[in-house]
Amino acid sequence: MDTTITAVLLGIVEGLTEFIPVSSTGHLILASELFGYDAKTWEVFNVVIQLPAVMAVVVLYWRTFLDVGLGALRGSRESIAFVRNVLAAFIPAAIVGVLFKSRIDLLLENPIVVCVALIVGGFAIVAVERLVSHQTYRPVGQMPLAQAIKIGMMQCIAVIPGVSRSGATIMGAMVMGENRKTAAEFSFFLAVPTMLGATVKQLWDHRHELSAGAGSVGVKEIAIGSVVSFLVSLVVIKFFIGYVSKRGFMPFAAYRIVLGSLALVWLLWV
Repeated sequence: MDTTITAVLLGIVEGLTEFIPVSSTGHLILASELFGYDAKTWEVFNVVIQLPAVMAVVVLYWRTFLDVGLGALRGSRESIAFVRNVLAAFIPAAIVGVLFKSRIDLLLENPIVVCVALIVGGFAIVAVERLVSHQTYRPVGQMPLAQAIKIGMMQCIAVIPGVSRSGATIMGAMVMGENRKTAAEFSFFLAVPTMLGATVKQLWDHRHELSAGAGSVGVKEIAIGSVVSFLVSLVVIKFFIGYVSKRGFMPFAAYRIVLGSLALVWLLWV
């Protein structure tokens, strides 16, 4: 497949799946199987196009970030708590990512793991939606520190491809008593340091090949994928909060179960 077309398709996949509980990494792994491209060749590309997705969060919530920044400078307790909660929730995943990188990389090479995780995660969402009572919305800055850390620990489960970073944090937050909207917004804000950190680390790890211009995937493909990822992420984030606040996560659970089952059958028997 032409590299430009692949870049567009992967940008769409990243933008569509990064912030909803269906696993962007899992989709990118399955996409490599479906479209037949070399996943290793596109490894850096797949990480770099997460940055535009992060920027979509910053653009859509610019007023929140501005208010928090100004509030923290003025000594506002809620603004300081917002920054503290996001950074504290980020730390567990950062530690796991550094300590277990080699094992995580092995999991990323196994599409069967993705399928199983999609199915199990789908049923987990069903259980949370049916069993957890819905609480009153509260801003991230009003969340206790211990709660933020526990949600951050849930994010560690997402090192398993197919689990979904947003799914783990949102469902974890709801189990701990947070409102759907609070859980989703916290997941968006937590994505900023998490995805930024992962991208910087990948760029550092691959700095030599990038500076040498090695590989068939270059600046053009990364630029195209980044623009597509950013634009699609803008639409998805704006739609997602309103949708789940009213209708919940059941459609995403059904999608995960169906996709995981079909992909598993395809990988094992086709």
